[in-house]
Amino acid sequence: MKLRVPPAVIFLLTALCMYLLAEFLPVGYFDFFGREYLMKALVILALIVSVAALVQFFRARTTVDPMNPQRASVLVTRGIFSISRNPMYLALLMVLLAWGLWLGNAFNVLLAAGFVTVMNRVQISREEASLLDKFGNEYRHYCLKVRRWF
Repeated sequence: MKLRVPPAVIFLLTALCMYLLAEFLPVGYFDFFGREYLMKALVILALIVSVAALVQFFRARTTVDPMNPQRASVLVTRGIFSISRNPMYLALLMVLLAWGLWLGNAFNVLLAAGFVTVMNRVQISREEASLLDKFGNEYRHYCLKVRRWF
């Protein structure tokens, strides 16, 4: 099954919408002590999660291409994948939350939630169908044990 919209495009469009919202709707501006620390912590955690996921994919010698999940040769379920079925998308969400903190507009949380919704419907549901078709009960059992995001 070929997927239509690359996750990177969804991520970038969400980030752009967050910027535009902060620029043209300054009503939701906020600031608090530790905002920069939280923003940096989210980015660092996102880097750790995404690198861990990529390393596990490369070690398993399977595809990292989200547009063609049917090319997966191995179901990776250990390490970071024992905590989240979609750690790379979780990392993108953390970067968006950090971006929202940097922009300082509280309404950006709604756009980050929109990112999760769009990813669930446009990307993840199709990936899951493809993986279920390919790995069957092994994938079904994995889905029962590990949450989609965190």
